[in-house]
Amino acid sequence: MRNGFLKNSALWLGSLLLINFLASFIYLRFDLTEDHRFTLSETTTQVLQKFDAPVIIDVLLEGELPSEFQRLKIETAQLLENFSNENRNIKYSFEDPLEDASQAEATLAQLQSIGLNPANVTTENEGKVSQELVFPWAMVTYKDKTVKVALLKNKLGASTADRINNSVQNLEYAFTDAFTKVGINQKKRIAVLKGNGELEDIYLADILSSLREYYNIGAITLDSVERNPQSVLDQLNTYDLALIAKPTIAFSEAEKYVLDQFIVNGGKSLWLVDPVAMELDSLFNEQGEAMALIRNLNLNDLLFKYGVRFNPVLVNDLYCTQIVLANGEGNSAEYNPLPWYYNPMVFSKNNHPINTNTEALRFQFTATIDTLSNPYKKTVLAQSSPLSKTEAMPKRISFDILNSPPDKEQFTNGNKPLAVLVEGTFSSAYKNRVKPIELEGTKESGPENKMIFIADGDLIANQLRNNRPLELGYDKWTNNFYGNKEFLLNSVNYLLDDTGLINIRNKSVAIPMLDAEKIASQKTRWQFISIGVPLVFVLLLSMLFSWWRKRQYGR
Repeated sequence: MRNGFLKNSALWLGSLLLINFLASFIYLRFDLTEDHRFTLSETTTQVLQKFDAPVIIDVLLEGELPSEFQRLKIETAQLLENFSNENRNIKYSFEDPLEDASQAEATLAQLQSIGLNPANVTTENEGKVSQELVFPWAMVTYKDKTVKVALLKNKLGASTADRINNSVQNLEYAFTDAFTKVGINQKKRIAVLKGNGELEDIYLADILSSLREYYNIGAITLDSVERNPQSVLDQLNTYDLALIAKPTIAFSEAEKYVLDQFIVNGGKSLWLVDPVAMELDSLFNEQGEAMALIRNLNLNDLLFKYGVRFNPVLVNDLYCTQIVLANGEGNSAEYNPLPWYYNPMVFSKNNHPINTNTEALRFQFTATIDTLSNPYKKTVLAQSSPLSKTEAMPKRISFDILNSPPDKEQFTNGNKPLAVLVEGTFSSAYKNRVKPIELEGTKESGPENKMIFIADGDLIANQLRNNRPLELGYDKWTNNFYGNKEFLLNSVNYLLDDTGLINIRNKSVAIPMLDAEKIASQKTRWQFISIGVPLVFVLLLSMLFSWWRKRQYGR
């Protein structure tokens, strides 16, 4: 009997050793979560497989962290482990940048100088309020390139649970985006169009600086079309996307035809158009008013063929951003933020990878876009709130509207499209028409293509301080951040994306969060359950064992 026991034990031990030996060569993982949160997207896998040298990831989430950031750290670690399992060249570590208290100030200044700004977190525990600095950042280094990764994603009005969900949902995209940047060998090209009164470079500085991490950027002057249209078209065709940022001078028929042929030949385009001439600076005069006028850009017939029409109206929206006005003079002046109904605050529709999980957008004196019936697919990426209305032009705009509350009964004609994506096999707008100029190699229809139209040229413009550009989306007057930059980067990435990177943004992850109020109110109960019940169970078990021993051996 004893020999049989030893034989069976040896058999089980041998089987266990064999299984462990085989497991060292075969690695299997099963993601049984409902939202497949631990399964990497195909795009991420393809990006990771391209690295043939070490990729070093330094994560600055370490030390004593508030509970919400502890959860973010855990989720980040799990994702990085997945990356490492996919490619052993992925190496990561967690560091506490403020671990050395004597060097804390110097470290803080150094990190801020490279754009790693801390999050000031206010925590409350049993009535005690404290503030902590946390650096929700990572640095990805591959060969001689280093890219910053923001781990924390804020949204206006988001609760703690929503903020963590937004951040976790964005983690895979944020890291894969960084991997894409450090691994780019051949960049696509963006042409910034000039010659029709577009925004000056200083107002495009921040967005162009961000786009340069993905693409090569150059300028094309369209007014050269009058002298040598073929040369301009040939040069434009060497680019993959045309950026038209707030033109103010009408396009000639020749310029429109060159643009038309660029689009028909497969060139992508991003249009930011103001069909109404109105600027906030125009109101800062003795009267505090200015006339908003229709701006004729001579684009209606061209864009009509692609299925959109810019309406020369201005949107008023009860969901709006603020402007700051001075009350008083000199040192006694007070600066007050006031709601400005001509600056809609547009919340994401979350209906497309471009706008999924993005911060609210700030529009300024925006018009609207009509979508017209034709074979092309149209997706509204941004729209005014239900509590909005439009005003026909021309119209006198005045600060006097701030002196009386709005008539809410008039704000019922809302949900107006402000940004529209158009996709399809585009035909030339000059098909079956007399051509304004002669060009070589013209086409009347082209391959699958896409373009985006936005009814506000200032959506792409960064503010200035001391004649230096600030980050796009930051309002220096109210100290608020808006999602303009992320929305535009997503737009360009979608138009030019061949890797499917933008589709990672559709990944939805639900993170169950503890209810802080229930924890506080039921703390004693659960302490007893978690500590007292096991003790009572052990006591009862020992009493039962003692009784059994007396019964068994007490005879």
